[in-house]
Amino acid sequence: MPGFEIAAVPYNPDGWGPLDSTSTSLPNHQPNIPFAPFSRSDKLGRIADFTRTNPNNPNKLSNRHNNNPADSAFDFTGDDSFPGDDDNTFRLVDGKPPPRPKFGPKWRFNQHYNNRNQLPQRKDEEVEIKKREAERDRARRDRLFNLNRSGNNPRREAAVFKCSVEIQPEWNMLDQIPFSTFSKLSFAVGEAEDLLMCGGLEYYDRTYDRISPKNERRLERFKNRNFFKVTTTDDPVIRRFANEDKATVFATDAILATLMCAPRSVYSWDIVVQRVGNKLFFDKRDGSQLDLLAVHETSQEPLPEGKDDINSAHSLSVEAAYVNQNFSQQVLMRDGGKVSFEEGNPFASEGEEVASVGYRYRRWKLDNDMYLVARCEVQSVVEVNNSRSFLTLNALNEFDPKYSGVEWRRKLETQRGAVLATELKNNANKLAKWTAQSILANADMMKLGYVSRVHPRDHFNHVILAVVGYKPKEFATQINLNVSNMWGIVKSIVDLCMKLKEGKYVLVKDPIKPQVRIYEVPADAFENDYVEEPLPEDEQVQPPIENADGEESVTAASNDVGDKEIKAEA
Repeated sequence: MPGFEIAAVPYNPDGWGPLDSTSTSLPNHQPNIPFAPFSRSDKLGRIADFTRTNPNNPNKLSNRHNNNPADSAFDFTGDDSFPGDDDNTFRLVDGKPPPRPKFGPKWRFNQHYNNRNQLPQRKDEEVEIKKREAERDRARRDRLFNLNRSGNNPRREAAVFKCSVEIQPEWNMLDQIPFSTFSKLSFAVGEAEDLLMCGGLEYYDRTYDRISPKNERRLERFKNRNFFKVTTTDDPVIRRFANEDKATVFATDAILATLMCAPRSVYSWDIVVQRVGNKLFFDKRDGSQLDLLAVHETSQEPLPEGKDDINSAHSLSVEAAYVNQNFSQQVLMRDGGKVSFEEGNPFASEGEEVASVGYRYRRWKLDNDMYLVARCEVQSVVEVNNSRSFLTLNALNEFDPKYSGVEWRRKLETQRGAVLATELKNNANKLAKWTAQSILANADMMKLGYVSRVHPRDHFNHVILAVVGYKPKEFATQINLNVSNMWGIVKSIVDLCMKLKEGKYVLVKDPIKPQVRIYEVPADAFENDYVEEPLPEDEQVQPPIENADGEESVTAASNDVGDKEIKAEA
């Protein structure tokens, strides 16, 4: 058997470790082999350090501070047995993977620069890149679509909406109704009955149907004509019908349209409800926001909040009301005759110049022993096949294309549908209320005018770009406005208010949440000496001021656009 011989281990009598390398007693020992001296308390480390930096490379800043004494054991610069020029011929090979492209905004806009020095890609790689880009675009569109569908848009939430009326401490909240319950309501109402027609109408000028942005017309101002916005209980005709027990519930078309289209509203509004005996009156406050027209109410882009800004919500509302009044009078034939009804304008004094308006007092049957009478308005009349057709006239106004994203002067002729779709998105509540008012008045046609500023920063001068006509019921179907649901909302609110005891109440739309609250208020609430409006005086519609003749003069809200005086009979 072969044996195993143990090599001789030399003994070092002078210290710890092997003998000195210069000793001749060590056979086959290579000279200049380094040994790092250590004591018994030191921990054993690496035998050889292959990761340390080269102390002979002066370009390394880290080598200047490399004074570790343990590294001197691995310094072979003084050894003649190692060639000194090996380091100069040594090259490192970069084994790192190539950098991935950064799919960020900077890379996206500099694709040509980044790909300038690259080789042409293969066909399959190009296909894969196009697929990835298409997938990213689809994901981005889906994200924006879901963001627009949800009502929690952070940009819109940035705007702070104020309550239309200041809630007083002595008010008692009776109930709050979320708008989600309104969507399930439905009520089929029968044909309305015309009780009385008052006022006078001028004929519509058909030449305005041929207006286009290329032959626009300047919007004129009608300062001499008076426009009346009289509430329900101040109407002498409605008072007469109440004394004759013609109905149980009384309102105006503007108030009913506000209730019918409540789920589409964003801004706060309020309606006063008075229960007198077995009768119910729906009123608006003096200086109410119902007299104005909201602009960009349902838009996702918030409007400026500055009080003096011409594009603020309040300034645009006043401007829209001013434009709407002037438009309804300009598109009429000046000397084309006038249609007069059974009675004259119930709110005008003798010899006073009034706007072309016809009041239709109509009655609907809500229940076996419950009828509703409302005062509805039409602005013009036209002869069609030897029969009279009533028209309602309203105007959409463009103030700054950067807010809507659609420039009317470029799109109205070629893409009128896109302009209307944008207005339906930004002013859904206003268009729905105009449609509801046309249906209540049984108008044969509703005319929508497109009125724009001469310049985005000039809110004094406007031009008419186009006029389009729609049938109210067909337009309601187009904008997804359900007539049965509208009457269901009115019927539910009437039934709720009829259960209340006699007194005065107010319906307030919450400025933030989609719900309406019912408050019981004192009998003297909203009188001239009752302070409830949180807005400053220069931002609200002024209350009526009693003249020496016993008449009330209501001055509509106005800024620099123009003052419109509204007179109402006490």
